[in-house]
Amino acid sequence: METKEQLERQLATVAAIREQIGRVIVGQKEIVEQLLWCLLAGGHALLEGIPGLGKTMLVRTIADTVDLSFSRIQFTPDLMPADITGTTVIQFGGQGDTTYRFQKGPIFGHLVLADEINRATPKTQSALLEAMQEKTVTVGSETHALPKPFFVLATQNPLENEGTYPLPEAQLDRFLVKIVVSYPTKEELKEIVLRTTSTTTIQPEKAADGEAIVHIQQTAKQILVADNILDYAVNLLMCTHPAEADAPESVKRYVQFGSGPRGIQAIVSLAKVRAFCAGRMNVSFHDIEQVAIPALRHRVFLNFEGQAMGITTDRILQDVLAAMESRR
Repeated sequence: METKEQLERQLATVAAIREQIGRVIVGQKEIVEQLLWCLLAGGHALLEGIPGLGKTMLVRTIADTVDLSFSRIQFTPDLMPADITGTTVIQFGGQGDTTYRFQKGPIFGHLVLADEINRATPKTQSALLEAMQEKTVTVGSETHALPKPFFVLATQNPLENEGTYPLPEAQLDRFLVKIVVSYPTKEELKEIVLRTTSTTTIQPEKAADGEAIVHIQQTAKQILVADNILDYAVNLLMCTHPAEADAPESVKRYVQFGSGPRGIQAIVSLAKVRAFCAGRMNVSFHDIEQVAIPALRHRVFLNFEGQAMGITTDRILQDVLAAMESRR
């Protein structure tokens, strides 16, 4: 366990990162906080929102705030897997001899922005599966390790379906959180205009490096989870399954499949980081409740009736949380 001085230093680093992001990004405090939880838990995030809400700007600002290498991949239907992972190239020597060298692709960065990830074909999307889960890239018979820390922050537009390929469940499950980026308020819109149409450009300062992020990740993993808190999180997850006896009526009626084991791993990991950011060394019931929706909204799949009725997974999860709170 870290000393008190080390913990205070790490909390100051998190506060500095949050402050620097706030210098550039207007509002969206809840979105920024959830993204910080994800980064400090060592996971990947999927940001969903209509165009123009600053999703790409948010990711780029985080890269500027944290001293990490940044790669941006614009996903399009003609993008190939080798355009992401890299490929083997032939080098010709002075005596006519040839050697083979692996040319790294943009996936070899600390922070990788997968912009409009659902515009690429399933074959290209699958190029990220190994990288996101194993933190490695295999090309031919060689496996290459990715830098540490490694994050994939992907964006997608929920409105346009033409020319898009929905992410398969296996790939969705590899994202620690799915963050829905909301529309700004009137006051935030005014501030956005003032910041983006003036001659002054605000640049965030470096608040941390990769080593500091890795140390915070290790500290967060040491946060304690009491047995009753863990039981609560497990019961919450089980209530997303329609076959569970204690599941709410809306789950039994509208859900086809509930969350898998990665869901409970995501909830506990995020809850530990949230507790750490609040200066606590133990996870509370409130931590579990606050991280449940971003951790599970992409892991619960509606049946045909639920989709036809326009039911959202957020509403289903709110029903689950309400049912769990009544039993606590």
